[in-house]
Amino acid sequence: METLQRTANRGSISTATYEIGNSINFESGNTESLTKSQTASNRKTWTLSWWFKRTKIDTDLQYLFHANVSSGNEFYLVINGTSDFRIDDYASGAQIRFHSGGSGESFRDPAAWYHVVIACDTTQSTEANRFKVYINGVDVTAISGYFSTAQYPSEDYETHINDSSSTLSIGKSISASTNFCGYICEFNFIDGLMKEASDFGETNSNGIWIPKEYTGSYGNEGYFLNFADGGDLGDDESGNGKDFTENNITAADQATDTCTNNFCTLNSLVNFKYGTNSSGMTDGATVFGDDTGGGIGGAFGTFGVTAGKWYWEVKLTQQVAHYIGVSAVDDGDNVLVTSDPQDVNSTFNFNISAARIEYHENGSKVNGSTDAFSDFHTVGDIIGIALNMDDNQISIYGNGTLQVGVANTSIFDAANKMVVPFHGTINDECQYNFGGYSVWTPSSVQNDENGYGTFEYAPPSGYYALCTQNLALYGG
Repeated sequence: METLQRTANRGSISTATYEIGNSINFESGNTESLTKSQTASNRKTWTLSWWFKRTKIDTDLQYLFHANVSSGNEFYLVINGTSDFRIDDYASGAQIRFHSGGSGESFRDPAAWYHVVIACDTTQSTEANRFKVYINGVDVTAISGYFSTAQYPSEDYETHINDSSSTLSIGKSISASTNFCGYICEFNFIDGLMKEASDFGETNSNGIWIPKEYTGSYGNEGYFLNFADGGDLGDDESGNGKDFTENNITAADQATDTCTNNFCTLNSLVNFKYGTNSSGMTDGATVFGDDTGGGIGGAFGTFGVTAGKWYWEVKLTQQVAHYIGVSAVDDGDNVLVTSDPQDVNSTFNFNISAARIEYHENGSKVNGSTDAFSDFHTVGDIIGIALNMDDNQISIYGNGTLQVGVANTSIFDAANKMVVPFHGTINDECQYNFGGYSVWTPSSVQNDENGYGTFEYAPPSGYYALCTQNLALYGG
């Protein structure tokens, strides 16, 4: 069986000229969705294609797509609490059912963009040709044992796609608050044609599945959402005028984190709590904390680096206790934290496999020992982190002004280690901006020297956003 997790798109660079500029971020707490009423058309033959990256991986049921008449009379694709996906079409009972959870991999990589193609043609006489599911270019319906449940539609069955009595929803269930949490880009629906994954993507020289521009017909009711217009994220670019209605969606939900330039976020799989803290992660995995408990919480970034110069920002929306900086990761065993963090003399003792460098809320820094420097920040201030892996340094900025530079050979020089963004908090919220998406709108848009990232303050000369286009160039 092919290893789909291995081929999941982390934005590896290709010589392909097709670049995707924008995505849309869906957040469960905001009940965001795109909806439209369906018009009667071909219910037997159609194709769906889109890319997604998850930001919240937990036990919640998350709907990516839903065509709903009523409960039990619907088509949907959901990701369940074990990160398996389910595709179902119900009409007086199950008519189509494809549930992963057999030998297929779970969708649990918060650093990866996944591509899904669902292709249907129930007029086919051969059962296996009536319904196909492609994940990252692989026809998983052809892989024995991939699905725990596999039920093909009967010949000439009419699905709930293009059913005029149903409503479409992207990012949320029609009937319940079961939202997808993550980013979606390049959403195509082809009416009347059963297409293959190769119509929407290709394998690059590194063996990674990447997007390519769809150039075929959309049919009468087809649509293409590229999320390029922040003022109208439901705009259909197919030429058919099949726009979606935006529900609780604003221009702030537009992102530049895409499957052709993947940005770092906070890692929903590697965040922890101690004591009574139950620190959460929201808003595209960029907001962390906001608790009233008495314990400690921590989070790491999804990208680790071993070389290059990198920049990101942190906005303090609450101020009691923050620990902002970087931590080393043991690449040999991938251990970030070997025990619960402990609160020792108002600093963190993580018992991790290597050192860390932190800026503390009281204006001190930790660099193996605790050293004081001027306390400059307050609520609303923005802390810039400039990580120099080439010269073994980290610089801390406050509202665009350099505050302190730190060198630490114990974190930078240890063998087989990489460095990741790190944040610890006691009951406080902070907002991260790695350049691909931020919950706050920068007052003046600043990019790095390659034009990537959207920051409040210009990155220092020679420093770049933590995204895969830059990582490929600078050896991160």
